[in-house]
Formats: sequence, structure tokens, C-alpha cells
Amino acid sequence: MPGREDAYRLMTEHVKNENLRKHMLSVEAAMRFYARKYSEDEELWGMTGLLHDADYEEYPDLHEHTQVLAQWLRNGGYDERIIYAILAHNELNTNQPRKSLMDHALYACDEVTGIITATALVRQKTLPGLPVASVRKKMKTKGFAAGVNREDLVKGAAELGVDLDEHIANVIEAMSSIADQLGLAGVPEAVAE
Repeated sequence: MPGREDAYRLMTEHVKNENLRKHMLSVEAAMRFYARKYSEDEELWGMTGLLHDADYEEYPDLHEHTQVLAQWLRNGGYDERIIYAILAHNELNTNQPRKSLMDHALYACDEVTGIITATALVRQKTLPGLPVASVRKKMKTKGFAAGVNREDLVKGAAELGVDLDEHIANVIEAMSSIADQLGLAGVPEAVAE
């Protein structure tokens, strides 16, 4: 099976939008966090997060999104568990119900990374130390991060069997581990002369 380097190359071949790339890196970090938490295959889970939206820029229609990617991944020799989880995270794929823990984790991590990123951006691009309460407050603000489906966010945590506040905290921790890569490490303090 292809490795993480291959998955990253595939993703960057098809995704030129820097924010979409950062979203997939965020979901990868969150998936790796949960793989460790549940003693699952971290590489498998991580690649699932990294690849989950790799066709979205070229195929944004939700009737095509994930279907095209599934074919790319099958042609590339990727594990069927990755393909299934990616198909199942698209709500329009009703013939692909989420069954495995990895399926539920991908769905749970997808939307929450968006609201966390948006909240961090309004805090001087600082992700480490982001309070869960700030994220919850922003969730209630209509129009803030309007692309983030709040129902999916809540439903995802419930499907994973994790309290929403705990889930947000877990994903903040996971994303903080790659804050530099995401451009969310914060504004450096002015150096005293």
C-alpha cells in the first residue's frame, strides 16, 4: 500500500488551495490523535484524514466529491478501509453508512477543524492554548465560519461517543502539534532590545 509520502503527493497534485491543504493536514492530525487514543493504526487513520477531500477542489459537487477520489485511490492501491471512510464522510453517500470507529472519527474531525481554525484566526492566528469556550461561543455566532455545518459538528462528536467539549479540546491539542505548519502558531512576541 502507498505510504504517507505518496498520499501527500497525491493530495498536493490535486489541491492547490493552501487553505484546503491546511484543512486536510488538520484532519490528519486529529485522526492521528484519535488513532493513538483508541490504539488504532495511526498511519491508516492519518492518511484517511490527509486524503479525505483530495478531489474537492476539482470536483466540488457533492454528487461527485469522494466518488472520484475513491477511484483514484483504488487505482493507486490504497486500503479499502481508507476509501470506505472517505466515501462515508460525504452525507450524500447514503449507501456508505459509517460503520467503523475510523469512519466515525473522520466524520467527527472534518467539520470541527474548520470552526477551530476560524476561531484561532480571530485570536491573532494563535491555536495553542485556544479555550474550548471560545470555540463554543463562536459556534453560536451566526455568519461566523458560515461554511461549517454546526449540526454535523455536534452529530460527529455524538457518533464518535465523545462529549463535544472534550472533542473540541482533543482536536485543538492535535492541531496545536502542527500549528506552525497551519500558520496558527501565533504572533511572535516582540524581542526586547
